[in-house]
This record gives sequence, C-alpha cells and structure tokens, in this order.
Amino acid sequence: MFSKEQEQEITDYLMLHKLPLDILLEVKDHMISQVADIQTEENLNFQDAFHKTRKLWESEFKRTTYSAFFSEEIPVIVKKIVKERYFSIFKKSLLLGLVSAAVNFASVFLMKDAETYSLFFQIQNGLFILFPVAIWALHYKMLKYIKSDYKYKGKLYYTMYQQNAAVTISMIGIMGQIVSKEGNYPYLYFREHNHDEIVYVLITLILPFIIQVMIIFVMINFFEHKKSLEKMKEFLNLSAE
Repeated sequence: MFSKEQEQEITDYLMLHKLPLDILLEVKDHMISQVADIQTEENLNFQDAFHKTRKLWESEFKRTTYSAFFSEEIPVIVKKIVKERYFSIFKKSLLLGLVSAAVNFASVFLMKDAETYSLFFQIQNGLFILFPVAIWALHYKMLKYIKSDYKYKGKLYYTMYQQNAAVTISMIGIMGQIVSKEGNYPYLYFREHNHDEIVYVLITLILPFIIQVMIIFVMINFFEHKKSLEKMKEFLNLSAE
C-alpha cells in the first residue's frame, strides 16, 4: 500500500506527459501495480521500484503525431488507446449513418412528389440538429467540460473524448445550412428523370451522409465523455479538496 505522497508522485509524473485524465488514471493503476510487484519481487524501496517502472514505460511516453485528431504531439500510449476507441466509435457512427442514408434513398421512391420529399429531407436532417441540442439542454451542467480549453488544473483534457465533443457546434452549423436547402435533386433525378444536375444530386446524397456520420461520432464521444467523468467523480472530488 502506497502513501498519498507516493501516489501523488506517480500522478505528477504522468501529468508531465500530458495524458488525458481518464487515460492517466488507467495508466496510473497499472503503474502502481507494477511498482508494487517490483518492490515485492526485487525487495526494493518505492523510489528504486518507481525508477525501474519508469524505465519500462519509457517507449510508451515517446512523442508521436496523430494529426487526424491532435494538433500537437502526443505520447505513443495515448495514440494507441485513442485509435482503438475512436475506430470503434467511428464504425458505429458509419453504420448508423448508412441506415439514415438508406432511409433517405428509399424515401425518394416512397414520396408522392418533390415537395413532399424535400420536406422529408429537411425533417430528417433537422433531427440531427434537434437531437444534439436537446441532449446539451438536458446536460447543461456538463457544457464547461466539453470546451476544448477547459482542462484539469489547466493542463490536461479531462477525457480523450473531450475535444471531439467540443466540435458539435460546427457540425450543427453545417447541418443547418443543409436543412435550409430544398434538397429535392435526388427526387428529380430518379423519379422525374431530370439528369441536368447530376453534381447536385451527388452532393445532396453524400454531404448530408458525411455530416450525419460526424454528428453521430461527436455525440457518441459526448456520451463516452460523460461516462468517463462519472467514473472519475470520486477522484475529481478528492483532488478538489
């Protein structure tokens, strides 16, 4: 069992590497366990065991780039964890986006005229604005935790999902522009055989799909962010004392 000072020394060391707080706490648990094992197996004091553990973790804390999501270099271990979890979220987002795209495409052949399809197009895409706004309204106390500049002790993101959740507003803004359009080009192309605007047909089918996938992605990030904050509630309360 380590003292509070020893645990804090491990925390401070991990903070130097700027891990998001949720990843930091995961890594901290592993490091504490590893330090304890080395102490027991090699009969070392805390400082020597911790030094040896740091050596074992050196390669994981080397800086690397992940330009798709981070503008600055991050530790290798963060990139490994983030890639795995973001990819899982992206697969879910893509699947749900494809379902929505299939519904939209089917509606081209189900609606009685271009005006009805246009209304359906606006309602369907409007839901991708309404849902995030409603979720934010229900979780308004969390809003400060999704700002990209709101950090634990001014240094660390609270979770690996925080900065993704923060881009929701820009996605909603783009979707708002899509909803403001009639979007009836697919109906005119497939039902009325008007082939003059093929470029607009493709844009109307593809762009909403992309933005829908991105909104689903950032909203799943929001819920994962909320879940992670709930798990860290005890730690955050203790650190505030």
